[in-house]
Amino acid sequence: MAPYASDDSTTAGEADEQRSGRRKAARYVVPVTVMGVAAATIGLVPALADSGDPDLPKITAQQLVEKIAKSDVQQLSGTVKISTDLGLPDLGGLESSLMSGAASPDGGGSSADPTAKLTELASGTHTLRVAADGPDKQKLSLLENAAEYSIVHNGKDVWAYDSKSNEVHHGTASESGKASGSGKDQQPPATPKDFAEEALKAADDTTSVTVDGTAQVAGRDAYKLLIKPKQSGSTVGAIIVAVDAKTGTPLKFTLTPASGGSAVVDAGFTQVSFAKPAASTFDFTPPKGAKVTEEKESGKASEKGFGKGFGKGFDKGEARRHAPKSLPKSEKELGKGLDGMKTIGEGWNSIATFDTGGEGVPSGEAGGDLGGFVNSLGDKVTGKFGSGTVFSTRLVNALITDDGKVYVGLVTKDALVKAADAGK
Repeated sequence: MAPYASDDSTTAGEADEQRSGRRKAARYVVPVTVMGVAAATIGLVPALADSGDPDLPKITAQQLVEKIAKSDVQQLSGTVKISTDLGLPDLGGLESSLMSGAASPDGGGSSADPTAKLTELASGTHTLRVAADGPDKQKLSLLENAAEYSIVHNGKDVWAYDSKSNEVHHGTASESGKASGSGKDQQPPATPKDFAEEALKAADDTTSVTVDGTAQVAGRDAYKLLIKPKQSGSTVGAIIVAVDAKTGTPLKFTLTPASGGSAVVDAGFTQVSFAKPAASTFDFTPPKGAKVTEEKESGKASEKGFGKGFGKGFDKGEARRHAPKSLPKSEKELGKGLDGMKTIGEGWNSIATFDTGGEGVPSGEAGGDLGGFVNSLGDKVTGKFGSGTVFSTRLVNALITDDGKVYVGLVTKDALVKAADAGK
């Protein structure tokens, strides 16, 4: 992170038939998963009501960022509310099917597989219960109507249970979360701390970071850290992180778009305790009659990001480093055999680009009913690069050119077109 300029602000900083089939799938799935999964990786965020602004000692932005980095909380439990309003079109269930298909390309597996299940956090409002006791013991439960989905990490065992289907998914983490740190272990963010650390990684000299008063979240006094892009062209308006004044733990994360309106994503504790959770919290035995699916490949659980790296956020005094400078794992699976991805631009205006090796988004005639439907979701654009289709949300935009190149980022449509033109 770049040095701080002042006390109150800082400039912080994947037989040909199989390949062909994969490319065809990419042409349909990319418009949905690129935006949905990217949003889950970037940050999900709740605007929780504050019950007053506490009077706390003055603190500089540098001191507050350092307080977050040095936070040594290893035990906690609580309830997190996550609301996401990306402005995605109503696909009548197609979106979740495509996202699940991207996460499990073989079309098989268990409904309890976290790779597909956790993509649900990319839209709507959800309530999570979280608990942690160091890097080797965590539990995350997604509460649904008359059902519950849980992931339990206890030592080398990682269990995922879907009570609705009575299915269990079991993986074995080859190492503890504490030992990992390669940057390859990823899981969707689940707590305000996850989101905050992702945002701070983007804080460089293209970023303004200031202290913006105080707040009370989940009954605890907190400082508010305001993070804003200095550049124009980004779809990110501002990020506010409420940081627990005593422990330095982010309690709430709110991201608003540059276009204005309600928060795009909104995640924060409604209740939190920093007491050590009961050991039984992390015990799990498959219920009687449950279908249990075991990972077929050794270490596969860690690759999916809910094993080896599941507890990385609870390494004492160490910030998480799981944010990829490439596509999320599900996208990597989708893009095996495709040209490598690269990043152009810097800071908040960074754009990820890769080549699907296909022919862009198919027309209704070439792609049938599905092709026409997918096409109807985007806007046709032209430029020096030729022509293509832009798929938009309130935060993430993706341009797919007619020759199969993809440009995606937290930037405006115009920025994507300029990037595509520059690539010519």
